[in-house]
Amino acid sequence: MAYSEALAETMRADLGVEPGLSEKRMFGGLCFLLHGNMVCGVTRDGAMYRPGKAREGAALELGAAPLSFTGRPMGGMVELDAGAFEDDALRAKLTEFSLAHAAGLPPKG
Repeated sequence: MAYSEALAETMRADLGVEPGLSEKRMFGGLCFLLHGNMVCGVTRDGAMYRPGKAREGAALELGAAPLSFTGRPMGGMVELDAGAFEDDALRAKLTEFSLAHAAGLPPKG
């Protein structure tokens, strides 16, 4: 599955310049990592965020949906469809949650 370059550009702008930030093709899309830990990513028609289990409930209350590639929710991860991705405030909060979660993990590699 190809990812949307337009969504990726928006996500890059949301993330800004963060030391230790990198990009990697994963899950059939493009993921953004902080010191090797996944923060968020884009697919063909939406986005995924990793706020962690501690902030997952807050992310869902804001309007995100549980991330489920196989019909089974992936704990600590949420997704936005293309319509919800247009909400700047929602994206900003999910980005904040996800960067904080990744920053609290030990660096990989």
